Amino acid sequence: MSEQKSPWVGDQVYDSNADKEGVITDVKGETFILRPVHTWAHTWTAPCADVLEVTMPRLERVAREREA
Repeated sequence: MSEQKSPWVGDQVYDSNADKEGVITDVKGETFILRPVHTWAHTWTAPCADVLEVTMPRLERVAREREA
């Protein structure tokens, strides 16, 4: 069984509480601040890493954006 990577700044994640995907922009204590994947229009928070699932690590996301 593979070990799941803990989410961090720049990772694209699925937030099960908000039922949407976003990109982590900051972490304050145990609270994660997220923005929508394709815009900086608004942000929301996730109370802890337990509700977040990494869908695309930062390095992969940045590489794809550079290719586009």
